[in-house]
Amino acid sequence: MSAYLARIGAERPAQADAEALRELQTRHLRAVPFENLSVHLGEPIVLDELALFEKLVERRRGGFCYELNGAFAALLTALGYQVTLLAARTFGREGMGPLFDHLTLRVDLSEPWLVDVGFGKFSEQPLRLDLREEQRDPGGVFQIIAREHGDLEVSQDGEPQYHIEPRPRTLHDFEPTCWWHQTSPKSHFTQSLVCSLPTDTGRVTLSGRTLIETVGGERLERSLASDAETLAAYRNGFGIVLERVPELSAAAVSGRATTT
Repeated sequence: MSAYLARIGAERPAQADAEALRELQTRHLRAVPFENLSVHLGEPIVLDELALFEKLVERRRGGFCYELNGAFAALLTALGYQVTLLAARTFGREGMGPLFDHLTLRVDLSEPWLVDVGFGKFSEQPLRLDLREEQRDPGGVFQIIAREHGDLEVSQDGEPQYHIEPRPRTLHDFEPTCWWHQTSPKSHFTQSLVCSLPTDTGRVTLSGRTLIETVGGERLERSLASDAETLAAYRNGFGIVLERVPELSAAAVSGRATTT
């Protein structure tokens, strides 16, 4: 636990309350990148707490939702929080995706909170799950809308992001969809390379060999010309040390071939 807290630059909270939860989420988002590099480096993604700790803490890498929220859930539980893993369906250009497309967290204190460190550009602080009015956050204006069967829809700046099923899940439940996202030509994770972190002034993202920095609402893009420059960008911008530059996986090439 102490090593994980050091990874995100946090101290062990005196008590497991809402204030500490906000601090932990913000620090996690600023320290651990949202990235899918393992898909393109040929690294298997193992949904096991020890494996996730080794990757995120010992190797100082990031990950996508199953990894980031799975590991964060283990940390919060160790700190005394009551955490429930929830399955969600994300909204995309073709509508709503399948169940288990996303892993998010419910944390119960005197009130229920939605906690998510694995959805990329999203809320920077926990959201109240029991409130239906708009909630303002550094990441935008969020609203949680009640749907049928106790399901909840989460919107950001008026756009639906994902649809949560309230049934408690285990990390093991997400393994088939995690495998699909690593291997399918139809998965957006096989079709693109991304590594991203929020910053004090905006956001920094490395998409393939394009470095994108958002500062005060202004978007700046720069193409990286060499492997050395790209590896330096991973190291300096995200603290990720790689031996080689990730390249799009064979699944990405296959997916593009079927659409041409």
